[in-house]
Amino acid sequence: MSFQAYLDAIETKTGLTPRQLLDEATARGFGPGTKATPIIQWLKEDHDLGRGHAMAMVHVITKGDRISTKHVGSDGSHADASDRLWLDGKESMPAEW
Repeated sequence: MSFQAYLDAIETKTGLTPRQLLDEATARGFGPGTKATPIIQWLKEDHDLGRGHAMAMVHVITKGDRISTKHVGSDGSHADASDRLWLDGKESMPAEW
């Protein structure tokens, strides 16, 4: 599953875009420098996300919308088309993304 696919699945499960979850996390004081554990606990308690999906959001919350280029354009199961993640909802994602 690509990184973007994880974020899309999170949106399907929670009804919230990754950007909305990021805004909620920021309001709770989570951001760069926050350890994964409190973010994972919050996402489990409030949104019933499992560890894998929560870790995708941990990355977005602590590191932003950029990912390593090592998976971009690869043929692996974790391949992404871009080194940027779309956070504003899968329905609004531009076709060229």
